[in-house]
Amino acid sequence: MDIIWYGHSCFRISERGKLSIVTDPYANTLGLPPLKVKADIVTISHDSPGHNAVELVQGEPYVLRGAGEYEIGNVFITATAMHNVQNDPPQANVGYFFDYENLTVLHLGDLSYVPEQALAENLGEVNVLLVPVGGGGGLKAAQAAEVVAMIEPHFIVPMHYSLPDLNLELEPVDRFLKEMGVSKVQEADSLKVSASELPEQPQVVVLKPQVNSGS
Repeated sequence: MDIIWYGHSCFRISERGKLSIVTDPYANTLGLPPLKVKADIVTISHDSPGHNAVELVQGEPYVLRGAGEYEIGNVFITATAMHNVQNDPPQANVGYFFDYENLTVLHLGDLSYVPEQALAENLGEVNVLLVPVGGGGGLKAAQAAEVVAMIEPHFIVPMHYSLPDLNLELEPVDRFLKEMGVSKVQEADSLKVSASELPEQPQVVVLKPQVNSGS
């Protein structure tokens, strides 16, 4: 499985012989490089310009916007309402659990609170966790570390944090890395995951935003 990050909360998840997924495509108004990506499936965690620019995804993808269980092609998707009712005003948010049969990925959208333990138990094993860490509408660094401890994924990929030219006020990823006790940052252009080579201890991987490389 290959996971590429384009910035903010937008990833492309692909595995040979299976459908590709793009999460939370962002609008060109965010200050990030214009999004140019193709996918079979697009998931939207909530309806805001940083997360819902479906029209920028090439192809004719299936678009998922709400809670439910879906089987599209050979990918099983569980979409769970994780609405931020603590926010004022309350904010809708959907988390997506992608099951590629032998590997799983959880994208938490703009989750802004530490959920009940039952949520993690209901999902089952999470190989890759895509977690907001920069505050704003999403988790702050310390909260994100709590969520990681609850879910116990093999790989943790931070998202939704401050980037050069991003015109949103978010905290830097360094705060999350400090909360996680990461002294040596593991950076990569993409995350390659194999079911036969999962780490024994959770690994934090900071992905570099890619530009126009996911077609």
